[in-house]
Amino acid sequence: MSAAQHRTFVLVHGAWHGGWCWRRVADRLTAAGHRVFTPTLTGLGERQHLMSASITLDTHVQDVCNLIRFEELSDICLVGHSYAGMVISRVAEEMEDRISSFVFLDAFVPEDGETPLDLITTQVQEGIRAAIARGEITRAPPPAAYFKVQAPADVAWIDSMMTPQPNGVWPDKIHLTGARDRIAKRAYVRAGLYPSVSFDAAMEKQSKREGWRVLSMAGGHDLMVDVPEELANLFIELA
Repeated sequence: MSAAQHRTFVLVHGAWHGGWCWRRVADRLTAAGHRVFTPTLTGLGERQHLMSASITLDTHVQDVCNLIRFEELSDICLVGHSYAGMVISRVAEEMEDRISSFVFLDAFVPEDGETPLDLITTQVQEGIRAAIARGEITRAPPPAAYFKVQAPADVAWIDSMMTPQPNGVWPDKIHLTGARDRIAKRAYVRAGLYPSVSFDAAMEKQSKREGWRVLSMAGGHDLMVDVPEELANLFIELA
């Protein structure tokens, strides 16, 4: 592979997960000669000891921005899974000139002025609001089977690895100026085996926007676990 073909990937995990969930995809991208960064957001995964009531969506945005800044990254393919669609939308506002391609992986696609709470189901909204009112700073992860993970061994592994999600990320209003839609290459990838009204709506919305590539893959919500080979190849193509 020539130097011109080398790509830099920043893969951002979703709620309850950590950088660990990208291991299989990252290994394949690295073996193909690419640079890969899989940051774990504050309060999650191996950073769960940093959980606090002060963690907000902006905290997670700064996690990713600081990685890009201090690793001196440019020409990035930035990927956000699930909840991280909200994170990377905001990252684009601060790091637009560093990002050359953008992938929303079965992810939320917020609009200016929305909060993360606005994009989830009413039932989940009510649960989070009630938890916040009780002073609870985290929300426990659902079982991995909820995400339609395909292999029983992977279900057990993900169940053992997930950690609580900070509740403070949900009420933050998201301010966007359109940087996301100015990224040169943009894609939305839907997990075909995971039923979700929210992600179906996000996919439909992006399919109507000029310059977006929209496609579906056969796998559960955690596509990086179910189909890592196919996903790594897709990321290389999209970058």
